[in-house]
Amino acid sequence: MASHSITLLGAGLIGTFYTMSINEMRGDDHIHTVCALPLDSAKAFAKQWGIPNATDDMHKAINDPDTDMVVVGVPNHLHKEAVLMAAEAGKSILCTKPLGRNAAEAKEMLDAVEKAGVFAGYLEDLAYTPKTLKTLDAVQKGALGKILWVRSRETHPGPHSAWFWNLEKAGGGAIVDLGCHCIELIRNYIGKDVRPVEVMCTADTLVHPIEAEDFAIVLIRFQDKATGQFEVNWTFRGGMDLREEVSGTEGTVWINHWLRTGFEMFTSGEQEGYVAEKAESEKGWQFPVGDEIHALGYPHMFRDMFKAYDEGVQPMETFYDGYVVNAVIDACYKSAKSNQWEPVELDDWRGKELKDLQVEEKPLIDGKYLLIKDEVMPDGSIKRILKDAESGEVIQKVI
Repeated sequence: MASHSITLLGAGLIGTFYTMSINEMRGDDHIHTVCALPLDSAKAFAKQWGIPNATDDMHKAINDPDTDMVVVGVPNHLHKEAVLMAAEAGKSILCTKPLGRNAAEAKEMLDAVEKAGVFAGYLEDLAYTPKTLKTLDAVQKGALGKILWVRSRETHPGPHSAWFWNLEKAGGGAIVDLGCHCIELIRNYIGKDVRPVEVMCTADTLVHPIEAEDFAIVLIRFQDKATGQFEVNWTFRGGMDLREEVSGTEGTVWINHWLRTGFEMFTSGEQEGYVAEKAESEKGWQFPVGDEIHALGYPHMFRDMFKAYDEGVQPMETFYDGYVVNAVIDACYKSAKSNQWEPVELDDWRGKELKDLQVEEKPLIDGKYLLIKDEVMPDGSIKRILKDAESGEVIQKVI
């Protein structure tokens, strides 16, 4: 197991979560240099976390000869510059979500790391939460059968830094900020090798005086006829709501990552300070989180990244995944303007094609009927709904 000396770009909330995760991980990996603006914030962050070097010069930080990995945790508009610079320097790169502000930026970054031959991982933490990993394992083992529909929801009162609210710097609003999580979760459950085909999106700015959207609901059609649905907004009051529902031919999973997870507390006392990310009140009913970085998947994410790097294989989340997510986001914004289904434009598709998708053939009952459903009735009998395979007639039998 190799040890890694890391340059961290960004000292905000995400930089804090990344540092907490890396510091508690394997013991050998460490952040050697942190880069942030203004310089005082970089120095304060370095002092807080015992990081030897602090700078406000991104070129200097990336080209630090004592680091072999660059973790990109800066605002969206700086991702491309940071990744291209790190690729040129020959450093391995881990980049936070979304990879780019749009698919064109993401593709440029993907091409750059592949041309340079450097390791690159997409830091999509919600794909690594313990509940997500457990569900993915069940899905991949066939516990839910063929996945038909996935719903993902992320909502909260709005992001914590000014740049998120700037359309140019962020590349959008709630869709690019939160929808990137939802899209990748949906892709993981349905199958990353199944092509997202088209998108229908409704989006609006309902509450905040900003140019970007603060509310959106989206449908995604996949080539195997599965459907993804996600809801994102910066208008939800009461904290942060992270949920998924996964429905297949053989089962269903409901996941609640943040609110109503079994830890509820009421207080009228003098408690002050941080309760949980996006919590809005220090009094009344609260929903603390026992271990935030684990609940959000950060340690599992970095463990996968470092292990993949050491073994010379691809991590679970790659720059290519980030590119596909950005392409779906682009389609969302087009649909929000056109009010119609818009195609997901992928110039580089590496998954299955329609001809490769297998259609399950259902066995005939009594050599004649297709089973629609069985249902146990109150008297204990079973009512069987059948379709004649030749005539199409639907009948019922009690067995």
